[in-house]
Amino acid sequence: MQEYEREILLERIGRESATVGASIPDRIEVQGEEVDLQEFVFEIKRRDTIPDGERERVERAKKNLRRERLQRKQRIEGETDEDLTFTDGEQLAEDIIGIDRALAALESLRPTDIEGERERQETADTKRWLNFLKQALGHENNSQLGGR
Repeated sequence: MQEYEREILLERIGRESATVGASIPDRIEVQGEEVDLQEFVFEIKRRDTIPDGERERVERAKKNLRRERLQRKQRIEGETDEDLTFTDGEQLAEDIIGIDRALAALESLRPTDIEGERERQETADTKRWLNFLKQALGHENNSQLGGR
């Protein structure tokens, strides 16, 4: 593969709009195992929330998809020893975009414990606000606010 072809493929997978109109692959090899990716995503997405029993399975799938995406991107970048044709690179790019689409669908799921999630978000917001105030007031160390 020529360097300019490699750049074209890397630019394509790096676009924020790359997944618009893209479909999730029916089957894909992820970490050496064939996965019915589209069926898995639709099965989980149909529920609209992640049940507690499925949370670990979904998180493991997302982790494996991210790892697979990185490995395929590295192949396009030429970081592996194998020679890659532009046609093979195009297929890798399509797979990466499909993986990105699947990840986006899985990331958009809400946890079943909505009240607990709301409380965690409020706590995180409060911590960010307090850190902002500390920085704005010049109290960047861990001392308490207003402790002059």
